[in-house]
Amino acid sequence: MHSKPEILSVRTVGRSRLFRIEEMKLRFANGVERTYERLPATGHRAVMAVAVTDNDELLLIREYAAGFHEYQLTLPKGSAEPGESLIEATNRELMEETGFGAGRIERLRELSIAPGHMGFTISVMLARDLYPKRLPGDEPEEIEVVPWPMQRIPELVERADFTEARAIAAIFLAQQRLRGAVV
Repeated sequence: MHSKPEILSVRTVGRSRLFRIEEMKLRFANGVERTYERLPATGHRAVMAVAVTDNDELLLIREYAAGFHEYQLTLPKGSAEPGESLIEATNRELMEETGFGAGRIERLRELSIAPGHMGFTISVMLARDLYPKRLPGDEPEEIEVVPWPMQRIPELVERADFTEARAIAAIFLAQQRLRGAVV
């Protein structure tokens, strides 16, 4: 196994409301030096909810994806507020984005997005025993809720408007847990 490269220097080269860009100068064990840019973790925890109804349907949402300037199907997600547990954050995000709360929520695992460039992770949470409950959200427009039958997951994954790798991985993890597998 390789040892971690030596960090020669780190400096902030850009900043926005949401992100900080760092330049890292590194020296690898073989003496090669490289400069990397990364978006380091900000300390904000995030959750993604795989909400499954009693009718064996996923609660998907259709929301605006600024990165592609189009609407995409995805799973409810968001940041935990200061002092809020991951379970509380999941339930709040569900209520804000789908109009449902969950009587049972369990953490499946952490997922990274692009570990070569970003230090962010998201906690995949399985939500069941859903009940109607709406909280006001922070979205600029009402989010469309799209119930999707679990038996039609292969069709969902083929859709052009369902491309988020984290959501696809989260659904896979939830399917495994619902089948009794340890994830």
